[in-house]
Order: sequence, then structure tokens, then C-alpha cells
Amino acid sequence: MRACDLLATFPTVTADTPVIEAARLLAGQDLPGLIVVDERGLPVSILPGTQVLRLAVPGYCLDDPALARVVDEKHADAFASSLASRTVRQALPPERRELPVTDPDATVLELAALMARTHSPLVAVVEQGRLLGAVTLQALLDRVLAA
Repeated sequence: MRACDLLATFPTVTADTPVIEAARLLAGQDLPGLIVVDERGLPVSILPGTQVLRLAVPGYCLDDPALARVVDEKHADAFASSLASRTVRQALPPERRELPVTDPDATVLELAALMARTHSPLVAVVEQGRLLGAVTLQALLDRVLAA
């Protein structure tokens, strides 16, 4: 089994896409993350859903999780409203990691190693300078566990 056999078309965003749009894509299509592309449509990063959450959660709750419990329910339910004026660029991790990108011939083990090494829930598949789609962690696990 190769990447091309597990490949699915996948939505993309740019670094300038409003992060609230990215969050709606993640939620609306039940995605683990999104591929961030440049002006040529090639991957420059992967935006895991957890990074969108990290941007929405107030910093004081990240620093001290006990503080999240003292916020009243009305305000706690509205924490995502802080995403309205932000972009995907602001949600991306500040450090540059290895980009989880491979070619269509990558094996299941190569995909798994790349996902594990990069802590990414998906791998973008590129061939001849063109994004073909992505392999998700779910698709990979479904295949591996069915064997």
C-alpha cells in the first residue's frame, strides 16, 4: 500500500486566511488539520486543529489550567470569538519543523514515520510540483489496523 492508495483530496488555506475560516473548515469537515499553501499551491506548513485551539484559548489558561475553571460558563463558551481578527499565520507554530510532505510512492511505514517524526495528523502528497491531496492519520490507522 502506497500514499497514492490512501490519498484524499484535501482543503487548503493560505497563511493570510482568517483563522476563523480555517476553524470552520476543520469543524465542518471533521478534519485533523489543514494544508497551508503558498501562492503556487504548494505546501508550506500543516495547521493541526490543536494549533487553532491554542490560539483561541486565553494565554493565562494555557499557563495555568486551573484558571480555566474559574471563568464563568458564558465567557468560557465564547472563547473562540478571539479568532475573528486573526490569521492562519498567527496560529502556525513559531518554529520551523520538517514539513510532512511526501510523494505518491511512499509506503505506509514511511507515512507513519513521517507523521510520528513531525507530530502531524496528516501528510501532504506532492508530485511534480503539484499538490495531489493528503493522507490522514485516520486513513493510515484504518489501513494498518485492518491488516
